[in-house]
Amino acid sequence: MRLSEQQLINAVCEHMAERKQTRPELVNVELQWDEQYGYSAEVTVDGRTQVLVEANLIEAVMRYVYHHFNIRVYREDVSLDIDDEMYVELRV
Repeated sequence: MRLSEQQLINAVCEHMAERKQTRPELVNVELQWDEQYGYSAEVTVDGRTQVLVEANLIEAVMRYVYHHFNIRVYREDVSLDIDDEMYVELRV
């Protein structure tokens, strides 16, 4: 199963909205990849910016897949990759 970059962004928005007790549409996400640090996302909620590392992104994906597809995946089942854009590959 593959999730698009937009689905990854949606997963992070929903995850952070739940954590910060706000609406997902008020969360701004910019996905990033760096050769030294790997995958991350710069997230802005209520004017405050924080950086999520790959483990945080995977946690958001796990929750998203469970809530939207009713499929439970584990960390080792989730991998991030980049083609023309970032995407998530799931082993289900």
